[in-house]
Amino acid sequence: MTTNSPPATLGIVGTGWRAEFFARFALMMPERFTLLGVAARRPSSADAASARWGVPGYLDPAELQRRHQPDFVVSSVPWAASAGVITALVEAGAKVLTETPPAPDATGLRALWESVGSSDRVQVAEQYLLLPAHAARMAVVRAGTIGTPTSVQVSSTHGYHAVSMIRGFLGGGHGAATVSARTFTAPLVDPLGRDGWTDDDTAKPAVTTLATVDLGDGRSGLYDFTDNQWHNQLRFRRILIRGSLGEIADDRVIRLAEPHAIVTSDLRRYQLGHDLNLDGHDTEHISFDGRVVYRNPFLGHRLMDEEIAIASSMLATGRWAREEGPAPYPLAEGCQDHLISLAIDESAATGRSITTEIGPWAAR
Repeated sequence: MTTNSPPATLGIVGTGWRAEFFARFALMMPERFTLLGVAARRPSSADAASARWGVPGYLDPAELQRRHQPDFVVSSVPWAASAGVITALVEAGAKVLTETPPAPDATGLRALWESVGSSDRVQVAEQYLLLPAHAARMAVVRAGTIGTPTSVQVSSTHGYHAVSMIRGFLGGGHGAATVSARTFTAPLVDPLGRDGWTDDDTAKPAVTTLATVDLGDGRSGLYDFTDNQWHNQLRFRRILIRGSLGEIADDRVIRLAEPHAIVTSDLRRYQLGHDLNLDGHDTEHISFDGRVVYRNPFLGHRLMDEEIAIASSMLATGRWAREEGPAPYPLAEGCQDHLISLAIDESAATGRSITTEIGPWAAR
């Protein structure tokens, strides 16, 4: 969508926790999005979401597409139902933004690709590289600041999300990957969950999964995730991106700037609403070496980072659907991320190194 474009139109299949995010952003920003309808498997769910969101409800995703012809349809359903919903939508002519992962297992990924891969009508709502701090790091990497990226270490989120970060910073690719993973159990207090404070300061066994990911051509990843690390604030989130000229460690950057000159710099977030700033609590931008490398596209809506990332995925999908922007995260990328994530799980369970087969999406 260009500056003067009308809002992107969308429908939503699903009514759960994640679907609420997409609906809320559409209703919050009518200048950018117009929600046309919702579909759900159960009549009670469709009726409740219809009343809650003020749009028509349907029991068939294809009917939602036929009735309204939105620019794109969000598929936000359980893993087991995801592939069927995506296929039905594509067959009905929809462009789709599907939640992660697009299918539950390797067999399902290949079957889904055989069904809809050639259509080029499916994007995956992988949001992590769209979080402001990661988007700023990506801008620094793409500017060549640390040279050619060669390895990424992630201790932050789980599975395919972490893999998307590793592959994204390293430049993707759909070749075979070799994974070696192990698990370790140790006591950890878990004070916070999705629903807030647990009020339990008792240490309980928590599993940490460590994995190396060899993507070939000298590119590697280190995966480090502890149970509930998304919410447990007793574990820092860490990221290290190494390149041929230096590295990014969280918000610190070191690199060879010129012969005989190694320099360090910081990524700095400009946050509104602190001290005597009366503009409301909001992220405005992130800068590096005196230049802005990331701007919040939803300034004024007071969104947290995860919300900014999800809304950014929606915005990019709307542009792609109207052929006004590039594909934000094609199905091939989502399939490759989950294939490697499955290999991490298998290696951790068996104690063996796993080399993934090259998926049919590698030819795209």
